[in-house]
Amino acid sequence: MKFQTFLKILILAVSTALPVAVSAVTHSSLGKPDLKAIKEASTDPESEFYYPSLLKSFMANDTTMTDLQFQYFYYGTFFQEDYDPYRGVFRPAQLDVLKPIYQKTSRSRSERHMILDYALAAIEDNPVNIQQLAHRVAAYEKNGKFDLAKIWQYKLNHILLVIASSGTGTDPETARVVVYPEHEYDLLNLAGFTATGQRFEPPYYDYISVNPRNNNDPAGFYFDISEMLHQYFLKHPSELQELEDDPDRLSEPTDSVTQPE
Repeated sequence: MKFQTFLKILILAVSTALPVAVSAVTHSSLGKPDLKAIKEASTDPESEFYYPSLLKSFMANDTTMTDLQFQYFYYGTFFQEDYDPYRGVFRPAQLDVLKPIYQKTSRSRSERHMILDYALAAIEDNPVNIQQLAHRVAAYEKNGKFDLAKIWQYKLNHILLVIASSGTGTDPETARVVVYPEHEYDLLNLAGFTATGQRFEPPYYDYISVNPRNNNDPAGFYFDISEMLHQYFLKHPSELQELEDDPDRLSEPTDSVTQPE
């Protein structure tokens, strides 16, 4: 699949799932992220890409951020003190209450407020929570707050654009880079793919198999999780030792995939 075609499908899928008017970027020259440069800039208070400054811009109700700022913001997540790629679900009991509400085709005003309240809190906890960004957009649209829906869909589209721009994902050399494992599924789901399995491929790739939509689609996509693993083991050195004692543990395939809610 050509890269530009994938981006157009991705943005169309988001716009269809969240029906608000949006002028989306469908091309980008961002490319694979320079994580060394992003680490230096995102932790430098004098840099225009200092993470706290970008976070403030991201959380504002406007559309002033550029493609490059979105890239430094998204991948700057790696280098924050509280970053943990395998963090637990935010307020799991509250999410369990919401799961059946998400499945409804029609929701009451109070249910829409429940969805929005949870989305706002979850995004405060993790600003690049793609699923909750999508719920935030949908809730604004359903509540008639169309200007806010457009603003936050702009942000969601650009986070997805940053990930999609990091590679085609068709082989290890062009693997896409994500900061959380659930983003692998979020990206593919919004592009219209259904994941059918997952396996780890040494030295640091996730491979997600999918049901191709047509004869031109690949059977799966690669994601580069090297920085994700590096940051995780920096903060959990005991688990690195366990992995060194049992190196085959990461390579066990998963045939049935439980996708994030």
